[in-house]
Amino acid sequence: MSSLDWLVFLGSQGLILAYGLWSISRKGQAESYLRSRSQSGWMVGLSIMATQASAITFLSAPGLAYDEGLGFVQFYLGLPLAMVILSVVALPIYYRLNVYTAYEYLETRFDGRVRSLAAFLFLTQRGLAAGLTIYAPALILSTALGWDLLWTNLLTGSVVLAYTLSGGSRAVARTQLLQMSVILLGMVLAGWWMFRSLPTDWSGSDALELSALAGKTQALVLRLDWNDRYSLWTGLVGGGFLMLSYFGTDQSQVQRYLGGQSLDQSRQGLMLNAFFKLPMQLMILGLGVLMYVFYVFETPPLNFKHPDRVAAVDRVPFEREALHRRETAEAWRAATLPQDKERLGLEFKRSASRLDSIRWAVRERNKSNAAADDGPDTNFIFIRYVLDFLPVGLVGLLISMVFCASMSSTSAELSALSTTTLVDFYARWTGQSPEGPQALAMGRLFTLGWGLYAVGFALIADRMGTLIEAVNVLGSLVYGTILGIFLSAFFTKGLKAPSVLFAALLTEGLVLLLYFGVQIPYLWLNAVGALAVPLLGWIVQPWIVGLSSHSPKTPTLGS
Repeated sequence: MSSLDWLVFLGSQGLILAYGLWSISRKGQAESYLRSRSQSGWMVGLSIMATQASAITFLSAPGLAYDEGLGFVQFYLGLPLAMVILSVVALPIYYRLNVYTAYEYLETRFDGRVRSLAAFLFLTQRGLAAGLTIYAPALILSTALGWDLLWTNLLTGSVVLAYTLSGGSRAVARTQLLQMSVILLGMVLAGWWMFRSLPTDWSGSDALELSALAGKTQALVLRLDWNDRYSLWTGLVGGGFLMLSYFGTDQSQVQRYLGGQSLDQSRQGLMLNAFFKLPMQLMILGLGVLMYVFYVFETPPLNFKHPDRVAAVDRVPFEREALHRRETAEAWRAATLPQDKERLGLEFKRSASRLDSIRWAVRERNKSNAAADDGPDTNFIFIRYVLDFLPVGLVGLLISMVFCASMSSTSAELSALSTTTLVDFYARWTGQSPEGPQALAMGRLFTLGWGLYAVGFALIADRMGTLIEAVNVLGSLVYGTILGIFLSAFFTKGLKAPSVLFAALLTEGLVLLLYFGVQIPYLWLNAVGALAVPLLGWIVQPWIVGLSSHSPKTPTLGS
């Protein structure tokens, strides 16, 4: 990077860090470290979106859209309805009980064993997901500066960990507004630069129509096919259950909206996320589609991760076909007769398909030869464009954007991991208050431990494939089971703790079997897990010996 890029990058990061430290300098007690009940509705909404929109989103999603189009947006179709349900069902109960974590409610409704199981499942997957969010910015520095990825992971992990240790939940919430501002500015500027880099005689509608010819603009798949990763049905059903679990039971999100000044403010934050998250994700994916059109007129790398490690036997036919695709696109744009336009459009699609075939063949060959390449190049498509084509100064801002996304999401995850460990295990087992001075020290110790755990996983994250899918796969392996426990708590009065505990363990085994054995699309796992826990609970309850007579003190829905 140039000196100006470094100045923009370090200046923006320094401003955010200084503001976060200043905002918590006058309040360091454990309550502030674990939870901050001081946010307005719109700040809660921005904090929720900033936590979900990690560096993975801005690195991997444009690359996924470049390869596969807008179909991934269907992943978020169930989000608006999930926000409404949580505002009506879960949020009032959490506020009435004045909980630090969602899992405290489960002990009130069932018992400590069910609470511990749900908290354990959350800790297991969220610790791994935090490793992926640390890996994403390390990937940028490693690519941009040629640094060793191992040491870059350690460096970026240490920076995020120090930032989280210094302020906890309150610092995370206070700085996410600035971080989201940098993120949105970077996205808009990147899209503007891509568009202005297209040939001057090409309009926005021309670019959109060309990307449609390549199959990049299909945002909805209506057919009902169990094997579709992304469709209207997987998004509404599987994605809906995942969103219910992520926002309703994942402490990294629950901690964000429990930071609202009141129940109404927290509800407003959830509704803000319901209205704006889907358009924001569509805009991020749109960057990838626009980038595809840009690379029609600029020969793309055959390997975005290692452009120089391509044999001439592969590069020459690839570049020849890329030239043919460009000439065909220009002829299609200039054609006036309908039959010529249709013929050239078909030829463009065939040329684009041949180009993809060459690239996929090289990728598969590299995948089978670990020495040739150490991971897929989808995660590198956007950062390669940033480094190769953005002007000086804007490169620093875009890299700062990705670091802001990483800081906001990873710090929220580490804070949530620490809070859950402190409240649901340490304080419960020792009988100490989670707000005492010793608890503050233990909270920081747990943050340190989870940070080291996440950094360790980040060192092997390059083997996980496309990052934005990898992080959602990790969640889907446990989110359904956790949601099933909460659905049993919210909507059933007769199910008792031993039945739910046993059913949850059976369900988690079933989910793992379906994914690793049957290999069904991962979004369906969320629906399977959520429905299986209460169903199996009713089935096994008559055979469970020694049922507890424990009766819920709080809350099923409407009680």
